[in-house]
Amino acid sequence: MASLIRYAELHVHLEGMLDQETLCEIAPELDGMEVKRKYAFSDFPGFLESFKFAALHLHTPEQYRLLARRAFARMAKQGIVYAEVIHSAGICLWRKQDARAIAEALIEEGRQAPLQVRWVLDAVRQFGGAHAMEVARLAADLCGEDVVAFGVGGDERGAAAAEICTAFRFAEEAGLKLAPHAGETSNAQNVWDALELGAHRIGHGIRAIEDPQLVRELAARQVPLEISISSNVLTGAVATLAAHPAKQLFDAGVPITLNTDDPAFFGTTIEREFAIAKEGLGFTDADLEVVRENAFRFAFSAPSAT
Repeated sequence: MASLIRYAELHVHLEGMLDQETLCEIAPELDGMEVKRKYAFSDFPGFLESFKFAALHLHTPEQYRLLARRAFARMAKQGIVYAEVIHSAGICLWRKQDARAIAEALIEEGRQAPLQVRWVLDAVRQFGGAHAMEVARLAADLCGEDVVAFGVGGDERGAAAAEICTAFRFAEEAGLKLAPHAGETSNAQNVWDALELGAHRIGHGIRAIEDPQLVRELAARQVPLEISISSNVLTGAVATLAAHPAKQLFDAGVPITLNTDDPAFFGTTIEREFAIAKEGLGFTDADLEVVRENAFRFAFSAPSAT
């Protein structure tokens, strides 16, 4: 039965929703036990390898559509009525795939989904400025009701902000919102850099807690952080659940949302993330209602939260 609570999710990777069963259906040559081993990790570099293993078995627009169809059905059962889904278009371009055909297939699948779907096209930071610009151009070509934002993920130690600045300016001028990853595993300066790039929202951003001035700036500007608690704990981005700064950031007035990030790898749901916030971090029911509403409030195109 679908949840009676309506959720919006603003930070979930399409490729991170590729569950093991669907992967084995897409790539029947794979052994199930091998897939299980490949999905296991103990730190952030290990997670990136698991994610890469799964993503590299996606080849055709039809395979991407199957992944999306299965993922959207699971999301709807959780009560998610709106999602901004991050698609790693940069990986498609890097692999010399027909990135536009894949993106157009995903747009069509999203239009048929049992929830409202919007897309964020993501570049890979360590691939540099020219790569980011290539993804920005693709996103700009598709900008409209379905494709609403441009982002940059990957290794935060990759290209410097100055190197990818041109791509961000180009994307914003094309009408796209800017939603980069920053401050997940690096430092507070990386979050400052995201603000300088003009970020409308920031993926993760938890390292902001290391700089009180930055926390005040995020609160004053009301720039939301897309928080993913299970992701941060399981990748080692935070040492323990108790060390997660989500509640501190919330109490300081920084708008946050709760998200699953890569649920096929982290074994989580949106409902579970809210339960963890309450049981593990001390969020009250009233706090969590604000967080739930934030996802509708800060979405780039969203329905009512009620």
